[in-house]
Amino acid sequence: MGLTVSCMGSGLMKHLHFLIAALACLGVAGCTEAIRHDENPRILLMGDSMMAVHGVRGRAVADAMEQRLGEQVVDRSVTGARFLYALPISGAAGLNITKQYREGNWNWVVLNGGGNDLLWGCGCGPCRGKINRLISEDGRRGVIPGLVSRLRHNGAKVIFVGYLRTPGVTSPIEHCVDEGQEMDARVARLAALDRGVHFISLQDLVPNGDRSFHAPDLIHPSVKGSDAIGARIAATIMR
Repeated sequence: MGLTVSCMGSGLMKHLHFLIAALACLGVAGCTEAIRHDENPRILLMGDSMMAVHGVRGRAVADAMEQRLGEQVVDRSVTGARFLYALPISGAAGLNITKQYREGNWNWVVLNGGGNDLLWGCGCGPCRGKINRLISEDGRRGVIPGLVSRLRHNGAKVIFVGYLRTPGVTSPIEHCVDEGQEMDARVARLAALDRGVHFISLQDLVPNGDRSFHAPDLIHPSVKGSDAIGARIAATIMR
């Protein structure tokens, strides 16, 4: 559900939140317990619209994770966010993914990103230089490895979620497929360097020709798609 913890410290409010979450779980497959809202949550989610979409409805990726894990996920993702975002306001607004991080006793930090950098930064065309700035071919250098290194230094395990493929029909980002696959390959190499970093590929998430995992724009995930992405992340955390 993505409920917000009250700062009043009221025992009544905590019990109310628990009851609401428990009732919500009754209708959700895979939800095994009421969502626990700790004073020190252990899971942080960062990224762009793939994570953020459906958040207003309480049906975003973070909500799907909460339903399966039974605990709070702090969602800092923002629609339109990029890794390479130089405008001063981008940090405060969360548009720079590297600045979405907040200090905490995180066991897990889940993130995605890079699609907006390629789509708006180079039109998914001559993107080799842009991709190299994000992450080098060997996965060791760039903005993404730098952020992952910082998160690991702070003690968190990291999950990077890859590129959401199109359903095999014409979409506005069909020409971005090659760039997305290259990004995935590089992030997978980064994950192979550290057992505390996990890469989740979405390459096989969407059956060919199945539009049900996408919103009508064929770019963002549908509620079904967000739920499926959240399920994969939760499964990695529960291993």
